[in-house]
Amino acid sequence: MNSTAISVENLSKVYQLAHLSRRHQTFREALTDMALAPIRRFRQLSGTDDSLEDFWALKDVSFSVQRGEVVGIVGRNGAGKSTLLKVLSRIVEPTEGQAILRGRVASLLEVGTGFHPELSGRENIYLNGSILGMRKREVDAKFDQIAAFAEIEKFLDTPVKRYSSGMYVRLAFSVAAHLDPEILIVDEVLAVGDAEFQARCLGKMKELSTGGDRTVLFVSHNMAAVRTLCTRGILLSKGRVSMVDTADAIVDAYMAPVSHGSSATLELTRPKGARIWMTQAVIVGDVGPTTSVAMGSKLKIKVKFETDDPILVPRLGYVVQTAVGECIINSNNRYQPSAGFSSPVSSGYVEADLGTVPLMPGRYTVSLWLGDNGMIDHHVVPEALIFDVIERDLWGLGQLPPRASAMWWPTEFRFSSG
Repeated sequence: MNSTAISVENLSKVYQLAHLSRRHQTFREALTDMALAPIRRFRQLSGTDDSLEDFWALKDVSFSVQRGEVVGIVGRNGAGKSTLLKVLSRIVEPTEGQAILRGRVASLLEVGTGFHPELSGRENIYLNGSILGMRKREVDAKFDQIAAFAEIEKFLDTPVKRYSSGMYVRLAFSVAAHLDPEILIVDEVLAVGDAEFQARCLGKMKELSTGGDRTVLFVSHNMAAVRTLCTRGILLSKGRVSMVDTADAIVDAYMAPVSHGSSATLELTRPKGARIWMTQAVIVGDVGPTTSVAMGSKLKIKVKFETDDPILVPRLGYVVQTAVGECIINSNNRYQPSAGFSSPVSSGYVEADLGTVPLMPGRYTVSLWLGDNGMIDHHVVPEALIFDVIERDLWGLGQLPPRASAMWWPTEFRFSSG
């Protein structure tokens, strides 16, 4: 029997990105656009439409996984991890190359993948079993375990379209883990569940990974889980395989300091079709623009923008992440009160004042979103800014807070007698 469970050779996947066109200012422009629609469609079909851009989510990816291996796939946002799993799960077709999987495959990707929303939880369990090639009596033998692990016994005969995202994920993971697939593919979707369920999922995956015959591909930003569960790892970067090694070596490479220039200011270019875009972004500390701040410092994110259509309130969002991709702080003035300009402007600055940020020493990244008054973000830059937090004796006691978490929290302690 061939000991290779998964063989990937020169796998590539390209998507065509259609850029936003300028909004019609007059009725005449709208009529002209309608008249030109057949010509644009012809250009799209013939490959001569310059409003479409090729984006290679995967490019020349090659690796193999042996039967019984547990392999972690890591990489930063946009590296191609989820696209790779979708190709391996036969959800999307590759543009080039091939992927050969030997054995029954169960995938746990996006919430709802593989479930029919109109069917009940009970019916979906049997449906997934039949997709895996299992007989009804085989599913019967596992049914009670699946329902108990998912903790949805009361809702087994309810259509899954009425399930919460947490119920969906619990049932999906339970089905994938208990129906004896020979290859199990799991994406970061486990993050939807609560902390207790995540711990049970990781325990179940550890149990599955010690059986010897189950092959597992595991995508996660939880580096501790990758170290614990995986024997090997694959590091993806911009759609390509940048490293294949032991799980420990892959995690160390992923967490290594990111190379970036000494300049605190990031210059940005306008994405095609964007009506509002960032031209500059910078981290501002107590003493001005910086790439490093001391513990207990105040922090601001300052963005310079331009727009085709004068605007009163640009919508800026940000997420601060640890070096391993864990999201710890976020905000967006689309969802909270925010003052704007006194009159519409075509350019300007937006400053997000985070105040005193209680981050522990380490490296952090900031992802940015910029949009208008609608719900569309016109300019998105994952992990745009990088900064370091430096150790500091905050309270003058000659000691540093223990590194028990990503954040320390300013807390007032009070005492009383009796």
